[in-house]
Amino acid sequence: MSPTDFRPTEIRTTDYHTAGEPFRIVSEGLPPLPGDTVAERRATLLGPGGSGTAPRPGALDELRRLLVREPRGHAGMYGGFVVPPDDDGAHLGVLFWHKDGYSTACGHGTMALGVWAVDSGLVTAPGDRDVQVRIDVPSGRVTATVHRAGGRTTGVTFRNVPARVSARKVPVTTSLGTVEVDLAHAGACYASLPAHTLGLTVDRAALPALTRAGREIRDALAGHPATRHPEDPLLSGVYGVILHEELPDTPRGPHQRNVTVFADGQIDRSPCGSGTSARLALLADEGRLGAGDVLTHESVAGTVFTGRTVPAATTGRGLVTEVTGTAHRTGEHRFLLDPDDALGTGFAL
Repeated sequence: MSPTDFRPTEIRTTDYHTAGEPFRIVSEGLPPLPGDTVAERRATLLGPGGSGTAPRPGALDELRRLLVREPRGHAGMYGGFVVPPDDDGAHLGVLFWHKDGYSTACGHGTMALGVWAVDSGLVTAPGDRDVQVRIDVPSGRVTATVHRAGGRTTGVTFRNVPARVSARKVPVTTSLGTVEVDLAHAGACYASLPAHTLGLTVDRAALPALTRAGREIRDALAGHPATRHPEDPLLSGVYGVILHEELPDTPRGPHQRNVTVFADGQIDRSPCGSGTSARLALLADEGRLGAGDVLTHESVAGTVFTGRTVPAATTGRGLVTEVTGTAHRTGEHRFLLDPDDALGTGFAL
């Protein structure tokens, strides 16, 4: 079966959440996707002239729409197609998707995939030792170290591709005033700013205003030179906007709460895995995060990741970071598409 012949009729998924953010895993039933690497397969899905948030229509993209749109999904749904890795050095590859298209990186998804790989037996977990699951994503090779104790998974640590600061104090005009944002690449490009500079706080009541500000900032930065990836144009552009606020430091280091607005106005329910990597790079650049320090990073939902830099592994391309949290299975699903269903692959509100 070719991708152009593919039509979703019955799809089985395994769903997880990582610190509250969903991740829907599709590991069976996909047709072969052209490309020798995960990045090339993502380019195939985007199609000629397509982008991460505006892929070209295609038969296989109907599956993404089926799983992310209502009534089977929702505007905050996230997931991934499991595909072959780039080479034998990784256990699997993944194409990340959301309601608007396909992302280049996803820390919470990587963490969920690591736990799923161990839960499903794809990667053997001998005894109570930590298990490394190597995963090829569009931005490179990442690792999920699954922590085990008492015969069960107790947590997972995501080691990202190198993170680097690309610009500081970039002026951006929004409907709430002109602010300065910092830009960092961590598998995807993130813009960061304190929420108070917009007169906002990071809480649920402020979510509509935070979302609107995040979308405005992302749109305003379209085409900015600092958002361009030096090696791959398909990794360029602001993916997420992180609005954060300071909380009292812990004995281990900084403590912040954030809301990450990504794609076209989605809200990350977790503290955002790759976004936490971007925050770590910025905090280290500011001198606020030294060797051995730990960032306690809260989400707007109250869930927590911890993050640190890995000095021994730092490369000339940026800081190597690790983000730790938990991921739990929420269900296994058998989704159907009735050919007589007038809603087809669904709708988005």
